This record gives sequence, C-alpha cells and structure tokens, in this order.
Amino acid sequence: MIAGIDYGSKLAGTTAICYDQDGKLHFIQSQKKKDADLLILNWIKENQPDIVMLDAPLSLPLAYRFPNKRSDYHYRECDRNLKAMSPMFLGGLTARAMNLRSQLAEFEILETYPKAVLQERFPTLIPQYKQEIMLFSLRLKTELPYPFAEAPSNWHQIDSCLAWYAGWNNHLDKGICVGTIDEGKIHF
Repeated sequence: MIAGIDYGSKLAGTTAICYDQDGKLHFIQSQKKKDADLLILNWIKENQPDIVMLDAPLSLPLAYRFPNKRSDYHYRECDRNLKAMSPMFLGGLTARAMNLRSQLAEFEILETYPKAVLQERFPTLIPQYKQEIMLFSLRLKTELPYPFAEAPSNWHQIDSCLAWYAGWNNHLDKGICVGTIDEGKIHF
C-alpha cells in the first residue's frame, strides 16, 4: 500500500490522505477542529503503508547545520530547483512534518511536491489544475493505474492523489527526485 498526504494546517480540515486498497484509490479527509497529525499518526500505524509521500518539507536548509557549506538560510537546493516554497516560510508546518516523521521513524516517509508531479507527469492537465475539479479528476483518472473508489471532493484530495502517484512511481523505480541526501530531497 502506498499513501500520499496533502499536509495542511493542523486544525483546518485541509489534510487529505490518498491510498490504494483492493485496486482502488481511497481518500480520507481531516475534519475542522480535529488534530490532523493525530489522524495521520493513527492511520499510518493502523494501515502500515509501504511508503508514505508527504507534501511538506522534511528538512531545513543545510546552512542551519553547516554554515560553512551553504550560505542560504531560506531555500534548500531542491526548493530552488522546483521553485517550491521555503521550509522557513512554511515554518510551523515544516516543524510539524519533521516531528511527524520522527514519530513514524519505522516507516518510509518521503517528501513530495504535487505541483512537480503534475508538471512532470501530467503536463496536459496543468490548464485545468485548480480550475474545475470535476473535469480535472475525470481527466486525471484516465492516467492513473487504479480508479477512484469515490471521486475526489476537493483540491486537497487531488493533491494527495498526486502525492500518491509520486509514491507509485517510486515503487516502480520510475521516481524522480531532486536535492541532496545531506540537505533533503523532493520525490515526484
């Protein structure tokens, strides 16, 4: 089983998990005012996925550990390559993601970036992204190895599906990643 997580604010109800089971893609959505991190922790421990792709920074720029190696305190090499947001700008979300990974150290949790998945794997879908969810999901489902058990109901679920797809490619040894081992990598 592969899980893709669109990681949102802790209590906003914007975190979504996409996972494959019985040959279909399923979604779980966090609820407003409920702890999304607890939802993720419990779900991963209960379901034991082989790989988890998390849409959140899982490391800080190298300058924080080795100031003589790098002078950039805002961006990691992988962020610059993909034009992703700085882990420092995302502050609390980055800290929560790093903490979550440390609590789930026995699982393979990799950082992903759904926008990079979209740009690399589904460039023809870019014009519909964040426009019309029904049209986008209809087109996306024709590109996926499994059908949706239920249609995605929001863009967080779409992004979790794109994160899942990064894990699928990683599982098939067709994954792409940018960055370095010592600073952090983004997989897509």
